[in-house]
Amino acid sequence: MMMMLTKRLPSPFDPQDGPPPGGYPSVRYARRVPSTGPTGAAFFGAYLGAMVYGFYQIGQGNARRRGVKEEKLTARAVLVPFLQAEEDRRYVDATKKRTEAEDKIMAGKSGWKSGDQGVVYNTTWLPPYATNAPRII
Repeated sequence: MMMMLTKRLPSPFDPQDGPPPGGYPSVRYARRVPSTGPTGAAFFGAYLGAMVYGFYQIGQGNARRRGVKEEKLTARAVLVPFLQAEEDRRYVDATKKRTEAEDKIMAGKSGWKSGDQGVVYNTTWLPPYATNAPRII
């Protein structure tokens, strides 16, 4: 009776367990992480699009600035004749006042001609010293 309560040890001649018919199901061991956002190509495309848009905006701003600058230069060029006329009028008045002051100072000197600056200064005409000539063109 004692024998029946103990478990029998397996012998090498006993049949072994094998796989079930059709085999075991495959074991999934690969790391499969689900996609959680845009791909690298999508990021690259977005950055490229933003860069192209930025360069386009820079070009538009440059064109706008160029137009404003051209308009300003045109307005100044239109004003130049009027400014030159004012300067010529001022120059004539200043020359007249200077000649009158010279007449008053040199009243007692015989043979003095007012406004004559001598031969040295008659070779080349120079603009007056206190001119307000615009320097835009």
